[in-house]
Amino acid sequence: MQSYIGFMTLGASVGGFRLGDMLIQLATFLILLILLKKYAWGPLMNMMQKREEYVAGEIDAAEKSRKEAETAAKEAQAQLLQVKQEAQKMIEDAKNAGVKQEQDIIETARKEAERIKLQAQAEIQNEKELAIQALQSQVASLSVLIASKVIEKEISEQDQEKLINEYIKEVGEER
Repeated sequence: MQSYIGFMTLGASVGGFRLGDMLIQLATFLILLILLKKYAWGPLMNMMQKREEYVAGEIDAAEKSRKEAETAAKEAQAQLLQVKQEAQKMIEDAKNAGVKQEQDIIETARKEAERIKLQAQAEIQNEKELAIQALQSQVASLSVLIASKVIEKEISEQDQEKLINEYIKEVGEER
């Protein structure tokens, strides 16, 4: 037995290693590793895998949200640009309409002023004609009065008309 114990103990002089203890400890260690793998390492790895998938999913969702936000921002910018262009066009149209309306008002005022001017000239001409006729008739009657006093003689009605007509002709030619 001594040889068996000697065989089982290696390096007895230094404190030695017992092969049986080592095998039991190795078997226990292997059983412990198998149990750890089954009950601790496996679930831990499953949790780590799920966590990795969750983080990857979150990253994908964030990337997708970022792309959607970029697309929405581009669309909003395009719409804003379109609205600005439409507003600029509306302002330009309003300016053009204002200029056209201004020109129409000026043209209407110019035509009205021309019409009033022509009407005033026509009224002036009519008043002038009436004044000349009234003046001629007053001059004729005054001429007859003066002539009858100067001549102090009686002139026939025909002679009076002849003198008046001559005087009217002279007055008409002078003007």
